[in-house]
Amino acid sequence: MYSGPTATLSNGGFTFAERPEVEAPDARIIWRAEIDPGALRARAEPIDPGHPDAIQAAALAPWLSIVSGWDGEHAVLSDGWHHIRIDIARGSLAAGRSVMLHYDLHGIASASAKILPLRRLIDLCRHRRFSASLYPADRRIGRWLLALRVHDALVAGASQAEIAQVLFGRDDAGDAAAVRRSDSLRSRVRRLVGEARRLAAGGYRLLMQQRDGTGRD
Repeated sequence: MYSGPTATLSNGGFTFAERPEVEAPDARIIWRAEIDPGALRARAEPIDPGHPDAIQAAALAPWLSIVSGWDGEHAVLSDGWHHIRIDIARGSLAAGRSVMLHYDLHGIASASAKILPLRRLIDLCRHRRFSASLYPADRRIGRWLLALRVHDALVAGASQAEIAQVLFGRDDAGDAAAVRRSDSLRSRVRRLVGEARRLAAGGYRLLMQQRDGTGRD
């Protein structure tokens, strides 16, 4: 569990206490609530450990990272592959005591984005694990990874033809089918280049807000 100094909210949209060299599965990035619509907001009040609504904060320590800010605690529960974001406006999870969380839910669209994260939190507290069934696969991830590879290639100075060859291979046959395939690959790479540049220019901040209605993240 990490409890750090007052958080600095960067232009990147996150607050975290990791060194840049930390590998992605080990990093605990805490996205700001305006970037991550699934971030829960709650107040933590001490409660008897035997109460049915009690959360044993100490039991969450293996997954819990916290940054303390002027507006409360910014926390993430993560095993490196799954995450649950919580902002504690009053009270604390850092002390490890039993608490009851009073959630701030309102509206229709705003509350809808938080229902699945709340189910994940309840399940984690009950079973001490992240349930795979509550983290369905996101079909968009493959394209985002391709865009990331394209961006890395562009930064390294690769041409679009070189990117197409490395990512998709090259058909050296001279028949009409090969020509059509080559044209299709060039078009696909152009689209990926455009997406890579858009994401690098700040579009990545919108990824968590562009959900398809399934609550995937």
